[in-house]
Amino acid sequence: MVKTNPGRFFEDYSVGQVLPHAVPRTVTEGERGLYHALYPARHALYSSDEFARACGLQESPIDDLAAFHVVFGKTVPDISLNAVANLGYAEGRWLLPVYASDTLRSVSEVIGVKQNSNGKTGVVWVRTRGLNQLDEVVMEYVRWVMVRKANPDAPAPETVVPELKKVLEPSDLAIPEGLDFSNYDFGLAGEPHRWGDYEIGETIDHVDGVTVEEAEHMLATRLWQNTAKVHFDLTFRPDGRLIYGGHVISMARTLSFNGLANAQMIVGLNGGAHANPCFAGDTIKAWSEVLDKAETGVPGVGAIRLRLVATKGGEPFALKNEDGRYQPNVLLDLDYWALMPI
Repeated sequence: MVKTNPGRFFEDYSVGQVLPHAVPRTVTEGERGLYHALYPARHALYSSDEFARACGLQESPIDDLAAFHVVFGKTVPDISLNAVANLGYAEGRWLLPVYASDTLRSVSEVIGVKQNSNGKTGVVWVRTRGLNQLDEVVMEYVRWVMVRKANPDAPAPETVVPELKKVLEPSDLAIPEGLDFSNYDFGLAGEPHRWGDYEIGETIDHVDGVTVEEAEHMLATRLWQNTAKVHFDLTFRPDGRLIYGGHVISMARTLSFNGLANAQMIVGLNGGAHANPCFAGDTIKAWSEVLDKAETGVPGVGAIRLRLVATKGGEPFALKNEDGRYQPNVLLDLDYWALMPI
């Protein structure tokens, strides 16, 4: 009996499969400390218990993206161990804050499959849910991954491409119970700019840059137990270990503090693409575009839809070429909803 896990290949997936992922993990304050050391995150709601309590929460939650990385990492051995690339995201919703001492686990359902024309790979769509110790769903998202076939002669499955929302409606967003920005302290948060100060179509150059080092990437992927071979094993990627896409997302989000310090909580992920690979030595910079705004009906709380673009050099605000392809220096194109004081 073979006891090791070679990971699933494209022909191993079928629509309707439910994949419960190992291993549950209790999140601690150490998670926050490591996350802030790696990026370093500065949004006040995730940095200070007192600031969070003043905004109606019981204490400072774990960063939304740190919780996402925990949930995502659990799925890798079952979904993307043999992936060529993670292609995109949709319908992501943060439904409950995650606090230190919460225990998270992940479950995914296969909702689509499509073999590529080369017959060697295929795309798999999954909907993943992260649950806490009370079996409450704290977040959910769809992602699609290009996965190798173990046997190129294996018959192609019937193509099923799921219909996904291109954009979450404001009514789809979950506002944490008790959240209230009526007495929000802009001085402590770091910037005076509130929801009403941003205009749809406005672009923001976040100015700063961070050069990615091999060591921090390896620490991050191990922290979240992301075992995808392209991140560790040079025999799978001889041109260099591919930097985990979540590392790029978190770095870009942290850089966005300069200009969006009051975009406190990420509550929705409309879409995302890892446009080009990132390797150690690349310098990540970021810019944002305001795509939409909405009121939430919660005291002092507005929703702002943002495009976050991470690049490795080049001028800000350049996204795609005339042929519609991403510029070669664009690493990430992320479309998300955040909560901001009105």
